[in-house]
Amino acid sequence: MHFSNRWGGSFDIQHDSHADDVQSSNMAIDKAALIREQLDETQQGWLLGPRDVKKDKYIDLWIVVCKKEMVKWVVYSLLIAFVVIGVPIIVAKMMPKHKEPVLLPDEYTVALRLALEFFNAQKSGSLPKNNGVPWRGNSGLQDGSELSDVKGGLVGGYYDSGNNIKFHYPMAFSMTLLSWSVVEYGPKYEAIGEHDHVRDIIKWGVDYLLRTFNSSASTISKMYCQVGVAQRDSNNPDDEYCWQRPEDMNYPRPVLTSTSAPDLGSEVAAALAAASLVFTAEDTAYSTKLVKAAKTAYRFATESGQQAPYSSGNQQIARFYNSTGYWDEFIWASAWLFYATGNYTYLSRATDPRVYHNANASFLKRPDSRVFSWDNKLPAAQLLLSRIRVLLNPGYPYEDMLSEFHANTDINMCSYLRQFNVFNWTKGGLAQLNRGRPRSLQYAANAAFLASLYADYMNASQVPGWYCGPNYFNSTTLRNFAASQINYILGANPGNMSYLVGYGNRYPKHVRHRGASTPNNGRQYSCTGGWTWRDSKAANPNVITGAMVGGPDKYDRFFDERKNGNYTEPTLAGNAGLVAALVSLTCSSGVGVDRNTIFSAVPSLHSNKPRPPSNWNP
Repeated sequence: MHFSNRWGGSFDIQHDSHADDVQSSNMAIDKAALIREQLDETQQGWLLGPRDVKKDKYIDLWIVVCKKEMVKWVVYSLLIAFVVIGVPIIVAKMMPKHKEPVLLPDEYTVALRLALEFFNAQKSGSLPKNNGVPWRGNSGLQDGSELSDVKGGLVGGYYDSGNNIKFHYPMAFSMTLLSWSVVEYGPKYEAIGEHDHVRDIIKWGVDYLLRTFNSSASTISKMYCQVGVAQRDSNNPDDEYCWQRPEDMNYPRPVLTSTSAPDLGSEVAAALAAASLVFTAEDTAYSTKLVKAAKTAYRFATESGQQAPYSSGNQQIARFYNSTGYWDEFIWASAWLFYATGNYTYLSRATDPRVYHNANASFLKRPDSRVFSWDNKLPAAQLLLSRIRVLLNPGYPYEDMLSEFHANTDINMCSYLRQFNVFNWTKGGLAQLNRGRPRSLQYAANAAFLASLYADYMNASQVPGWYCGPNYFNSTTLRNFAASQINYILGANPGNMSYLVGYGNRYPKHVRHRGASTPNNGRQYSCTGGWTWRDSKAANPNVITGAMVGGPDKYDRFFDERKNGNYTEPTLAGNAGLVAALVSLTCSSGVGVDRNTIFSAVPSLHSNKPRPPSNWNP
């Protein structure tokens, strides 16, 4: 590089007088040429180079004079650097930021989202702002206000069906079933964006169950089992005689109490214990509160003196939800408390052969003993306990009973398969799990859930299938059975009728439901004033989205009539089973069963096994 004198003076050190005269006389003629000559001499003096270097090999960059080759090299280097480094950076900046892929929902996911909305329509109490059902408002705000031992009364919870009664037994069962589905398929709920919604539904229910007994005490002597009554053929204002929106109720709503409730107490304990697993990661304090209350309800259920079903001798209950036994609930509740606490005492009780004998014996005369329902928990309890054997293999001392539960689960699954003729089937493909009696869809949905879940247990343990006698079936057989029943409910039936309100193009329009059938027009209709809407031939003014109705008869016939609840009335327990089946079948998230969440409180099984006696010999 060569520096030029930008200030106008000469860089020469020696001076010559003659040269000065010549310079002086010629300066006015060609001053610019002289300056160029001075610069050339200076450059030659600094570089000590030959005087014949061509000027076009250099470039004057104002302050710096560079060789052209060097400039070219620098320019080319910058271009290469831009292409190699700059272009990728610019492209990366221009590309959209990475997001998790959004999976398109399958039809089961679409139906699942609708089915969850039904619970919002059934809420009692002061409703949250985001409830999402525009024709529902606050109701039942005086429920239990006369009770001196329940601060704030029995406000909240869910109405069971098309009437305005709150039945605590099926409500607790519904919360247990929903919680089970979240514990098993939590990642699926998260993937489809319904995790917070289903947890809110569960919390609304279990918060209410905590009010039905003294949940802060360690022991109790009673439990409230129902709010509201419906007297048959009565002319007194009650939840049957009156046809009113829940918001307009102005008739008495008595609270029923049970001092002996082994079945109800066990189901409440199961619901609270199962729900504790749903909230254990996000709200430890709330989860702990639920476990403590579950223990109290469990003691009330199992340690009372003389025991009888909660509905025994009470037609206000037995007419709707008559319990035929409670030993199955003992196993059911013990299993859930084991999972919630990790206390092996509960597992010992769940696997006590005497308890199982009593539970099994109580169903020997019932043809639907293998059918999971709000009244019969035994098939589900066997599957729930088989999970321990399938995925943990605890061995002694639980192996004998767990293997029996596992074997019975296999048989239960075999009974669902059409070729064995254990149950009748309609020509359209619906399994008649309730032996042709009305409201068959809830039983089909429950069976679909158990079958799909068992298939996922097999897949999680890398077991390809199971035996039905000499016949071997792979797990896909169970998945196909489950899908066939849910598809029937969603419209794959002879009538092409979707029995899930709001799903598909054709679904029931005359659902037997007081709130849905009565206009929300600012008018308050009296007890008998609502009969106009009950008896109307017009479609319901309010669509109770997500309600699964009772369903068709054993000939696949369905009558969309508001007066006939066997066909058109939805229930809380029915929808809970449908939700569980749908989330088990949906493939929108691409994941199966959650192997570990249910075991989060369970310590190492091997450290808790009692040793064989010292004098034992092979």
